[in-house]
Amino acid sequence: MIAAFPHAMPVEGLLGGLLIGLSAAILLLGNGRIAGVSGLAARATGLGTGSAPRGMAAAFIIGLPLGAAVMALLLGGVEIRYPASIWPIALGGLLVGYGTRLGSGCTSGHGVCGMSRLSLRSITATLLFMASGIATVALMRAGGLL
Repeated sequence: MIAAFPHAMPVEGLLGGLLIGLSAAILLLGNGRIAGVSGLAARATGLGTGSAPRGMAAAFIIGLPLGAAVMALLLGGVEIRYPASIWPIALGGLLVGYGTRLGSGCTSGHGVCGMSRLSLRSITATLLFMASGIATVALMRAGGLL
């Protein structure tokens, strides 16, 4: 455990990162498709017109929470804490959705798949995602929300 991050779970984080990378590589090498969750979610729900078959997109999106449930059963659950009010969560969700549309993709598409292909657009987007996340946490801590 790292002193600055008392709730850090580095082994679980490493395992999760390896599985995400492996899944993205299998999808790219096996089907020639990028594992961008926002694009696959839009395709699965009929909101987007991506090139992935709708059934495959739906299977991928349904598999995400199922995979998390399996890992929770195998490794034990994680402690989840939310702010007392629903409004910061709702505002955060809207901002993430807007940012995903504005940046033509989400953290998984840019951060996992785009950066591994050395895409300048994805590297820029990921740096902005990280900077925004750091600023958001700092503001929430300053405002007493964390």
